Amino acid sequence: MALIVQKYGGTSVADVERIQNVARRVKESYDSGNQVVVVVSARSGVTNELVKRAYQLNPNPDEREMDLLLSVGEQETIALTAMALHALGIPAVSRTGSQAGIETDPAHTRARILRITGGDIREQIDAGKVVILAGFQGHSPEGQVTTLGRGGSDLSAIAIAAALKADLCQIFTDVDGVYTADPRIVPLAKKIESISYEEMLEMASAGSKVMQNRAVEFAQKFKVLFEVRSSFNNNPGTIVKEEVPSMEDVVVSGVALDKNQAKLVVSDLPDRAGTAAQLFQTIADAGVSVDMIVQNIGREGKANMTFTVTRDDVKRAEKAVKAAFPELEAGEGFEASEIAKVSVVGVGMRTHSGVAATLFEALAEAAVNIQLISTSEIKISVGIDPQDAEKAAQVVHRAFGLDVASDS
Repeated sequence: MALIVQKYGGTSVADVERIQNVARRVKESYDSGNQVVVVVSARSGVTNELVKRAYQLNPNPDEREMDLLLSVGEQETIALTAMALHALGIPAVSRTGSQAGIETDPAHTRARILRITGGDIREQIDAGKVVILAGFQGHSPEGQVTTLGRGGSDLSAIAIAAALKADLCQIFTDVDGVYTADPRIVPLAKKIESISYEEMLEMASAGSKVMQNRAVEFAQKFKVLFEVRSSFNNNPGTIVKEEVPSMEDVVVSGVALDKNQAKLVVSDLPDRAGTAAQLFQTIADAGVSVDMIVQNIGREGKANMTFTVTRDDVKRAEKAVKAAFPELEAGEGFEASEIAKVSVVGVGMRTHSGVAATLFEALAEAAVNIQLISTSEIKISVGIDPQDAEKAAQVVHRAFGLDVASDS
């Protein structure tokens, strides 16, 4: 008997028919003698609809109230899923994030998990029940409802799998697994059988929408073996695990594209020691994550700083910058524009040279101009015009021999 955590995303529970499909999958695992904990997201479109209603009522809604509102989506799904299992004769009980003892910091809409007690989940599964857990949510030490940010149900599933010491965590979604690129953008992308935590983390942070990057980071820290697979078929998925030596044989494992990026330029900053620290500490305090950073050479005591954030964080970043540097007049000194990020990822980059040259040459031949560059040990990212994004992903994927056709 194994303990399995299964997570089903919004498209997998979008309507009654799909919830029934999920219930049948859970029954199959349960009937095989496994203990099963199911983590579900809100039904597809529900969260967006709730956000839309909130902004119709108030263009600057209170974050505490937003958490209370958005947590409703998952609570609907856990109850419906439990009912679907009851209809199949399977004993099931639903639990909210708070009831599962998922304690977070008090940062509303982007909370981080502090600890998990599990509530009575272990008691319920030992009693032969399937536990249906609301993803994406928890509670602060003060007892306030909090949410974990978009994609937070992935984190909920990995975290509860770690807390329960589950044998396997299965992330069911609308794709067959992790691909070398988004198949909707790169039709010749192919599925990856297994990938390391580190590569998966870089792919997620670079824009791959298969998994939330915080969830992968948590899995790596607590060594949670997980599989990404489709809820619409029985095909094997992609196993995400610790790195093994054979993984270095592949120079580049995948290409990620992120269109939800913004390039921010802060002009006329004081060109002195401590300015960058002041700027980015203020941005960090506002809960904004920064990706690529470029500082221009200072002239006449002034310098410009260019960096990228998600488009959702532009207003928060602007507010933080102007608070840190009140001398920047309204409308001046701060410029925001849309940008896309294309990244190549692979643990083999540690031991193979020429990756950057291949990437830059492919983009040059496609007449794609590079605006920003950032690197890590196993990733190279470039910031480009959003209009060139899909073309860039396709040519880079081909340049590294990742197209399916390259196997023939």
